Amino acid sequence: MYSSLVADPPLIREPLHAPVAHLIRGGVVEGIHYGSVVVLDTDGHVQLQIGDIEAAFYPRSALKPVQAVALVRAGLPLDGELLSLTAASHSGEERHLAGTRRILELAGLTEDHLRNVTDMPFDPVVRDNWIRESRPASRLAQNCSGKHAAMLYTCRLNGWSLDDYLDPGHPLQQAIAEIVEDLTGQRIAQVTVDGCGAPLFSVSLHGLARAGARITTAPTGTPEARVADAMRDHAEMASGSGRDVAALMRAVPGLLAKDGFEGVQVAALPDGRAVAVKIADGANRARVPVAAAALAWAGVDPSLLTEFAGEPLLGGGEPVGCVRPVRALDPVALSACV
Repeated sequence: MYSSLVADPPLIREPLHAPVAHLIRGGVVEGIHYGSVVVLDTDGHVQLQIGDIEAAFYPRSALKPVQAVALVRAGLPLDGELLSLTAASHSGEERHLAGTRRILELAGLTEDHLRNVTDMPFDPVVRDNWIRESRPASRLAQNCSGKHAAMLYTCRLNGWSLDDYLDPGHPLQQAIAEIVEDLTGQRIAQVTVDGCGAPLFSVSLHGLARAGARITTAPTGTPEARVADAMRDHAEMASGSGRDVAALMRAVPGLLAKDGFEGVQVAALPDGRAVAVKIADGANRARVPVAAAALAWAGVDPSLLTEFAGEPLLGGGEPVGCVRPVRALDPVALSACV
């Protein structure tokens, strides 16, 4: 389905984004969300593209399943909930904190070994509770702590140094970069630092979709399949209670989905169909309905996706509009505006 050759890196340029969603209020287009969308068929061919799917961009946390595959290939022995947490942008619920502590315990380490930034829980309800209880921000509560704990565990297993595990030149990060290139099918265009402090690799939106498809179509028992199974079976560990990405995996049988900051979404099915979305302005209100429309375009039953059509726009407390994907992307009109 895919070539084993790794292509040249995508070009670093201003992305040529196009309209992907309209903000409609009272029957009038009030605003336009620009972005890019790619849909791959079961053979890995581009079935639909809108905007610029080949320019270099940062997938942010949507790349975490790929990073998790790299850790498993490097010997990480986790499965189930803890492997799902390895690929998580978690909400900071107690189960997420307990899981991260467990990974650290398996490595013989503590929270003090983590090098991600300190933060409050991502979930607003959980965060508000922390504030009421006067609990301070911590590395454990930060949404990438599961990934960082698993990185440390992998370093410990391989005899690699711990203090500098976030250095792009560290053996761990070099191993991750190699798998990023393997699964996306292209060289990395640029390396910078993600919000949590880990190296962030720039690929293309097309490459991100390829990586998703390669993970979901991998044979049973491979590192890719183990990561996909863990995330699908324990979707809330990879995100949190009430998160749209977990609900999406529950709604569509066999779907692997991961979101990322700045309006990024990747989703792939076991037969290789995959979609990837980048909203130019980073708006979540457009990410969800656009991703749902892309999945419908890929052949997912639209009736499974109606809850992801987007929240209504309110006027005086009553629905007066919606965020609706452009017609070229959403011919079945998942979102019906007032």
